[in-house]
Amino acid sequence: QVQLVESGGGLVQPGGSLRLSCAASGRIFSFNYMGWYRQVLGKQRELVAVVTSGGVINYEDNVKGRFTISRDTAKNTVYLQMNSLKPEDTAVYYCNLRQNAGRDVYWGQGTQVTVSS
Repeated sequence: QVQLVESGGGLVQPGGSLRLSCAASGRIFSFNYMGWYRQVLGKQRELVAVVTSGGVINYEDNVKGRFTISRDTAKNTVYLQMNSLKPEDTAVYYCNLRQNAGRDVYWGQGTQVTVSS
């Protein structure tokens, strides 16, 4: 079993920045994907960014150039630096870990990000 503990999030004005962190613990395989999804009430959860244990990164188009995902493999921790935040970035952000060829999928508890003046 794997546990994901998120931190960060909160209220920020448009144009501001926030940093999310997610620490994974438990039975973690050497090859995995860690990433961030977000969900607005009434809508589907969508991918924001993902990074593999080998360092391959993928971003959702709307966050490219504004968000940066990184990971500390030794600490099994993934970060999401969010800059130039917009009101449409407001959502609950969830940490995600996938391993074992996608058969094992784990989610964090979610952290609220609100971008508003």
